[in-house]
Amino acid sequence: MNFGMSSRALIIAPSWIGDVVMAQPLFARLLQKTPELHLDALAPAWVAPALSRMPEISSVIENPFPHGELALRARFRLARDLARRGYRRAYVLPNSFKSALIPFWAGIPERVGFTGECRFGILNRRHALDKAALPLMAERFAQLAEAPGDPLFRPVEPPRLASTPEQQESTLASLEIKRPEKLAVFCPGAEYGPAKRWPSRHFAALARELTHVGCAVWLLGSAKDHALAEDIRRQTTGDCRNLCGKTRIDQAIDLIALATLVVCNDSGLMHVAAALSRPTLAIFGSSSPDFTPPLSGQAVIVRHALPCSPCFKRVCPLGHSDCLENVTPQEVLALCLPLLS
Repeated sequence: MNFGMSSRALIIAPSWIGDVVMAQPLFARLLQKTPELHLDALAPAWVAPALSRMPEISSVIENPFPHGELALRARFRLARDLARRGYRRAYVLPNSFKSALIPFWAGIPERVGFTGECRFGILNRRHALDKAALPLMAERFAQLAEAPGDPLFRPVEPPRLASTPEQQESTLASLEIKRPEKLAVFCPGAEYGPAKRWPSRHFAALARELTHVGCAVWLLGSAKDHALAEDIRRQTTGDCRNLCGKTRIDQAIDLIALATLVVCNDSGLMHVAAALSRPTLAIFGSSSPDFTPPLSGQAVIVRHALPCSPCFKRVCPLGHSDCLENVTPQEVLALCLPLLS
């Protein structure tokens, strides 16, 4: 169907920061196809600030349901509220059954997504996922801009996030910190589990070396990462600042935008750094850069491929985490120094 001048569409957004960032090329494509499109997003509060840094998104509506919660009555009430907004199409990015219920109950005429969890009745513009043809998650999201059965138009532009100098200065002022001349941002967390986290002692050793060459080190992440970051900070000397749990996502975006370089695990903030085109060293353990790489020409992937990797486990099933342990601070430092010089 063709959108009219008053067209409105709703994005049912993922619950993970990295997935939200990788969906941005889809939003850009939808606006390229229909410049007058008014595109809203239904998203959890913790990812909403990332969507606010995408100019394609007109507004963000809070999705109040925690991951895994069914809450059918509450979902139905929210759907009836959304029905009043006159959306003509919904793009359901998560593959779960429950994520498609709200646009179905809202009576949105076209409901787009992958078939996923047996969603034959509640999605009426269904795509069949060909994992071999669409190896990257960003490609899978972008596919939803095409008609079902049509090939993906390539190339897919990399994700982009906005961070203006004014926003960066406002974030620095609100956190009462000053921008250093050289800044390394470390993102030591990974929500998925320890099999994706480079050891804290390696982060600490790298921080000490970078401090010695005049680089300030800031640690960014969620409140869940605070203790991990504090362990790193205690092992370091000089200007190593633990900001985990002290920033909103939009503030973390601004601080990463200021970085001379970013060192991170395969995490949501890795995708943020890539979307800001910052020089990024992304360390992969149990996961694979063949599926969710940092999509930026400024990113370098550091990975030791072992016979057992990628296992995609939260915790190393063999108990050694050698895929991460064997990535030495000296190896990563050698990649960092040219970026600082």
